[in-house]
Amino acid sequence: MAMWGGRFTEATLAEFREFNDSLSFDYQLALQDIEASRAWAAGLLKAGIINQVEAQQLDTGLADLAVAIESDPKLPLQTQEEDIHSWVEAQLTAKLGAVAKKLHTGRSRNDLVATDLRLWTRLNAGHVRQSLLGAIKALLVFAERAKTAVMPGFTHLQRAQPVLVAHWALAYVEMFKRDLGRLEDAVARLDSCPLGCGALAGTGVAIDRHTLAQRLGFAVPAANSLDAVSDRDYVVELSAAASLCMTHLSRLSEDVIFFCSGEAGFFKLGDAISSGSSLMPQKKNPDVFELLRGKTGRVLGHLVAIIHVIKGLPLAYNKDMQEDKQGFFDLMATWQQSLLVLATVLPHLSVNDAQCRRAAELGYSNATDLADYLVAKGIPFRDAHELSGALVLKASSAKVALEALPLAEMQQVCPLIAEDVFAALTIEAGLAKRNAYGGTSPEQVLAALKRSQLWFDSLLE
Repeated sequence: MAMWGGRFTEATLAEFREFNDSLSFDYQLALQDIEASRAWAAGLLKAGIINQVEAQQLDTGLADLAVAIESDPKLPLQTQEEDIHSWVEAQLTAKLGAVAKKLHTGRSRNDLVATDLRLWTRLNAGHVRQSLLGAIKALLVFAERAKTAVMPGFTHLQRAQPVLVAHWALAYVEMFKRDLGRLEDAVARLDSCPLGCGALAGTGVAIDRHTLAQRLGFAVPAANSLDAVSDRDYVVELSAAASLCMTHLSRLSEDVIFFCSGEAGFFKLGDAISSGSSLMPQKKNPDVFELLRGKTGRVLGHLVAIIHVIKGLPLAYNKDMQEDKQGFFDLMATWQQSLLVLATVLPHLSVNDAQCRRAAELGYSNATDLADYLVAKGIPFRDAHELSGALVLKASSAKVALEALPLAEMQQVCPLIAEDVFAALTIEAGLAKRNAYGGTSPEQVLAALKRSQLWFDSLLE
């Protein structure tokens, strides 16, 4: 049943109908459309547009429809309606008759869909938030398990300085904390109700929009009808937040893929989260992390698409905006699923402490510690850096570790070097020196882990 057929004398072309209709995807807004309609019916009663009996009939009919949808979410797809709004109205009309035709008084599909989508977004953003908290918790547990393990840190994918594995995990906790903040900020900004804004100029009936907003759980009614029906900022904001969060997931996945490789061997994938090869029986592939990395591009694509949809639109509503849903629905589902998967697989990821330490001892990653040692002897840092580089070259030529150079050879480069240099070049000494706030010393990492755990616990209170 079309909601706009009175002005037309010819039937809709089948090809146009197929191209135009949105029920195939906006059926996912059914419960939100029913929720908004129940609130609207209550508003019509208060405004004197319908009587108490009619309001009760509409509310009961809508409540029954919600129960049917909860039992079969794809129920609307069994019909040929144009969109979810016409489906709800058609179902009510079949059950209630003429009274159902009063429900749409004073409202438009423009303000209705804007309200439906905000309700759906608020609900699903809550699901994503819980999944994000689950991912953060899994990282905190991983950091706790690995708090004494040391591995090489990298810049330019070259061994740089030793870091604690827990320090690496907590870096991603910090990223996800920011992602949580962006998610919450976006949800706070969508907390206004478009219902009662009509097609673009506001409703023509005396609806109390403040009460309407409260019934639907919004903080306030939208302040401007033109903006309300055409605003999709919250879709863009959450798509951007999802894209950045997924980028963090992708970076973590890339790290894990490398750390699990035969070339690194720092981490080990449990059998429960690994895949094999159909040809090579020895393979144990990190498919789950590769998929997390790959799904990031999918989410980024949806962000670009929605920005391109709205970038040239005049006020107010335009049919282009129908393209706001399919990609956004998929983006939110992919975002939530990816976070759930990360939280599920991290407990099956173990650390090879011995291999991590062996790797941390390679690559002359204690060269900076040697420069710091020379600075403590009174040598300016730039000169100390030069001298440390010369000693690395000497050790590299001899194919030995920096700390394996004989003291006499070190003293040929810098006479101030004494026997205590060897204690300064140990991994433990290097880690202990990185004791400024935010550093990778055991003291700082344990403090950071405790802070993050307390922060996380405070969110659950």
